[in-house]
Amino acid sequence: MYKAFGIINSSGRNIWVEGMQDYRPIGAFSFLGRYRVIDFPISNMSNSGIDRIQVYVTNKPRSLTEHLGTGRHYNINSKRGKLHILFSENRTERDIYNTDIAGYLENMEYIEGMHHEYVVIAPSYMVYSADFSTLLETHIESGADITLLYHSVDNAKDSFLSCNTVNLNRQKGVLSIEPNRGNAKNRNIFMDTYIMKSSLFIELVRKAKKVSSMYTLADIVNMECDELDIRGISHRGYFASITDFKSYYAANLSLINFKAASSLFDDEWPIYTRTNDSCPTQYFETADVKNSVVSNGCLIEGKLENSVIGRGCTIKKGAIVRNSIILPEAVIGEDAIVENQVVDKHAQIIHAKEVISTPDNPGYIRREDIL
Repeated sequence: MYKAFGIINSSGRNIWVEGMQDYRPIGAFSFLGRYRVIDFPISNMSNSGIDRIQVYVTNKPRSLTEHLGTGRHYNINSKRGKLHILFSENRTERDIYNTDIAGYLENMEYIEGMHHEYVVIAPSYMVYSADFSTLLETHIESGADITLLYHSVDNAKDSFLSCNTVNLNRQKGVLSIEPNRGNAKNRNIFMDTYIMKSSLFIELVRKAKKVSSMYTLADIVNMECDELDIRGISHRGYFASITDFKSYYAANLSLINFKAASSLFDDEWPIYTRTNDSCPTQYFETADVKNSVVSNGCLIEGKLENSVIGRGCTIKKGAIVRNSIILPEAVIGEDAIVENQVVDKHAQIIHAKEVISTPDNPGYIRREDIL
């Protein structure tokens, strides 16, 4: 789609996944055993014909850049397309100046060098499926200055508390963007996804810098609601926002449900990822697997129930794993009971016989730890 280029933003206010984000950005998180979180926005853009994509990275870029590589596995046109990784330097994760606007300003020459009339901006920490080519056509036909994507939920009191909401009039015009304060069940959760002309985007980035060094793109768009024609489009289907540890845990386990998974995955809309050529998972006679997602390359001797198992994991004889997310290359030792946990990469639970948390407060086993 030569009309638009894509931007995938990694900066968000009040976003922090305790433990896991110490090692990598959210976009690089293992998701549902096989994918990384960033695979979803990039696949949406690739499937929509957007083959010039900028990915903004703030801290700890190694695992993300290794996964993205040249972008060939995302079916991006190798002749005219490009996946461009851009960095915001000298910033810490929770620095008040670490905003998306700061990242755009640091890399403004690359934004201005894009000769596309429109830009589609999506976050690296949200999981959903959307056809941006259809959304772009709707945006152009409407004559709006900016189009925002939102998802209507009925659990905003307890979930999406780190997200923004959009307030709409009856014509789906955006009146304001404001934080979700958890004071109402039904809210339109802003999906941090924008469509606008590139020239307007550049203008807003520079204006935000003049107004406040703490401003985000959402802040400046909210400030312009009275001046610009900003409209919302409702998203249908699966939607998850990974903004804290509990939302990461819940998003993975929710997709064990076939109906939920069917609303995200479609044979006609593939989610691309870096492939891993390993052997199929081997299930031994003592294995007992129920309602779980198991990736390739695993050795399963124990019992799995309602869990997500990443690539190359080992579940030893007598081990019981319930309601847990086991990241790649982890080992659960003989007779160990693991319940309501996220076990990070290369961790080993071989001495401890019970690692159990409550469903409302899932536990975390750090990367490469031995318990």
